[in-house]
Amino acid sequence: MPRGSKKSYTSKQKRQAHHIEDSEKKSGKSSKRAAQIAYATVNKRQGGGKKSGSGRKRTSRSKSK
Repeated sequence: MPRGSKKSYTSKQKRQAHHIEDSEKKSGKSSKRAAQIAYATVNKRQGGGKKSGSGRKRTSRSKSK
């Protein structure tokens, strides 16, 4: 996948990025910069594109006796 491709994002992530992009444009940013900020924000909040598997954030559990 080429760098900058948005194919790996879920529809929810794309929707969130679009809303962030709109608000950045309203604050005076250019379209290109607004898109950069939007996807960077989505990456920061959710860690990037699609991730497979449930419970990915679970830490290893150790038994204490």
